Amino acid sequence: MTANLMKALRIAEFGPPSVLRIEEVAIPEPGEGEVLIHVKAAAINPSDIGNVAGRFKKTTLPRTPGRDFAGIIVKGKAHEGEEVWGSCPVLGIIRDGSHAEYVVVPAETVAIKPKSLSMAQAAAIGVPYITAWAAVVSAARIQPGETILIVGAAGAVGHAATQIANWKQARVIGADRKSDPIPGTVSVINTKTEDLRGRVLELTGGRGVDVVIDTVGGPMFEPALRSLGFRGRQVAISSAGDPRVSFSLVDFYHNFSTLLGVDSYGLTSDQIAEIEKEIGLGFETGVLKPPAIEIVPFEKAVDAYSRVAGGEAKTKLVLGFE
Repeated sequence: MTANLMKALRIAEFGPPSVLRIEEVAIPEPGEGEVLIHVKAAAINPSDIGNVAGRFKKTTLPRTPGRDFAGIIVKGKAHEGEEVWGSCPVLGIIRDGSHAEYVVVPAETVAIKPKSLSMAQAAAIGVPYITAWAAVVSAARIQPGETILIVGAAGAVGHAATQIANWKQARVIGADRKSDPIPGTVSVINTKTEDLRGRVLELTGGRGVDVVIDTVGGPMFEPALRSLGFRGRQVAISSAGDPRVSFSLVDFYHNFSTLLGVDSYGLTSDQIAEIEKEIGLGFETGVLKPPAIEIVPFEKAVDAYSRVAGGEAKTKLVLGFE
């Protein structure tokens, strides 16, 4: 490796993962209020696949993708030499991301790595746990004793949301496309074979749930909304397929329902910093547990992207850097 150069995953054109290339580029320099991180691990999120495919309007090319990271601060005024983790919504969009040996990020989006987590585990918690916290705590304002329905509970964000809801002493009903048990839920509703609203009413004595976290959207949006109890709150964070949905406005306002939207890309650096602080405490105390991961050598990054894009990854894929 030539001095001042690093290996980075690059996209020069949008498309499938095959458009990605590992190239040598200059190691970036941090500016005011920024830090340079020697990346030790970086997760691949579904949004990274969408970014490479060209689904994000603000992404400029050429670009290094990747939003989540764990590593060591090697330059910058804040915490130099510290092991850290973090996530930043502009990474991979308007500035180069974390799928490289080094990345520059705003100092406030970096948190000290919990001692209970390895570098790879810390790299895997960014987007899922930050999004889940923004939905369950910041938006829905979940309260102890409330019942929450998490649609897509077996996914990464659903997994994180379930843990956070349990931490906040809520009762969790999971919903997914299979009936396999999901830790932290009192019951799992199979959305392929069961009527969501009908089953929710059975499980809640006809009352409905206080909160819905909908990580799926699309065809699941209306059944989830109809599962709300009086004055219930629904948080939408994604939409599968057609982004347009329909529902009875009369039923909606008669129920005094609240509909909230959460987009982790719209969170400010200060909001991310505050959420990272809370999440870090959860991992340090053991109330939050990292997801199952598979570490993939950085040299096989393109193959790892292909596996995630094709739905072949059974666990969270994390790029490992020697």
